[in-house]
Amino acid sequence: MSRRGNCWDNAEAESFFSNLKYEQIKKQIYSTWAEAKSKIFDYIEDFYNRVRRHKHFDQLSPHEFERQHQTAL
Repeated sequence: MSRRGNCWDNAEAESFFSNLKYEQIKKQIYSTWAEAKSKIFDYIEDFYNRVRRHKHFDQLSPHEFERQHQTAL
């Protein structure tokens, strides 16, 4: 749980939202809220969680990291 004055408690969430803003929100202009919600959902579910490489997974996508982990068991 978050402790008062500890900036590292939310590091993962801050990193995610920074990437979301940089890669999706600031590069597009949405005409409706529904379009914005749909595009952001697609970014998170289709790209961020499946395709985008993460440095803490040794530059593998989460999907590939899980696949390798399952075959190693």
